[in-house]
Amino acid sequence: MKQGPLNLITDVAGLRVGNAQDAALRSGSTVLLGDVPFTAAVSVMGGAPGTRETDLLAPDRLVQQVDALVLSGGSAFGLDACSGVMDGLRATGRGFRIGTARVPIVPGAILFDLLNGGDKNWTDNPYRALGRAAMEAAEEDFTLGTAGAGFGAMTARWKGGLGSASSVLKNGVTVGALVAVNAAGSVTSGESRRFWAAPWEMDAEFGSVGLPSVLVGHDEPSLTKRRGEATTIAIIATDARLTQAQAQRMAVAAQDGIARAIVPAHTLYDGDLVFAASTGLRDVNEAEQFLLGHAAAVTLSRAIARAIYEATPQDGDVQPVWRDGLA
Repeated sequence: MKQGPLNLITDVAGLRVGNAQDAALRSGSTVLLGDVPFTAAVSVMGGAPGTRETDLLAPDRLVQQVDALVLSGGSAFGLDACSGVMDGLRATGRGFRIGTARVPIVPGAILFDLLNGGDKNWTDNPYRALGRAAMEAAEEDFTLGTAGAGFGAMTARWKGGLGSASSVLKNGVTVGALVAVNAAGSVTSGESRRFWAAPWEMDAEFGSVGLPSVLVGHDEPSLTKRRGEATTIAIIATDARLTQAQAQRMAVAAQDGIARAIVPAHTLYDGDLVFAASTGLRDVNEAEQFLLGHAAAVTLSRAIARAIYEATPQDGDVQPVWRDGLA
């Protein structure tokens, strides 16, 4: 397994990502856009999720493909980012055809960043506009760290952010991850700067500062966030051809990536969620599907660490930036 050319989820051919954020609001939205509709599924393991259109991602539902997936800040307000994406897609003629009508299918998930110091005293919900702006900005290359849905994110200790990574398997299949990290748990071991995800790092992609101390992981964590202030939301994508049921299994496996990179994970206060996306460009057999689950977990762990590693300082930060500790 090796990094893809960009080490981004867009190493999966046919996918693009756009970010939009508002510095005064201290929040933003991120959109994963397919050149054509793609198969999607979801796994939810956090105790406080916020979602839109996730019920239709079950394998027994009528609609098997989506046009885009949305990750957003803003708690429940942020779900309106999906409406902005729908507006933009409809304007281009995209969407599920029902008679003469077209309905863009845009599931989404949110994280809570309403208490991060930004100006949340809006009159009209700003997330619809952020969603459309993110969709219209979608490209193969995009900014990590303090950007999009991760713009106002925080964790137990460090400033959070938006992360991505990719892996190419020996058989040529690509797996990519996109994640907004706003966790109640910590991405580093104890008081150190060593990432829990360190065993999975490739090519010093998040600083290569060494492995964490296992003993530190035995400590009982303290709750540094209040109820509703957390959540890690992610997308795991591949060019392998998967049914919706197979994509869901990949999303479930990817949840291990959250648990490896954040301690604790999947808490009562987090809305931890993983979408899965399959563009269907490569046929895979059963043994290769087995490898997809492993690659999904590894790639998501790396993306989580990169989110914190790539975060940058902004006026009004209430948490330290990981990179500020570099010599």
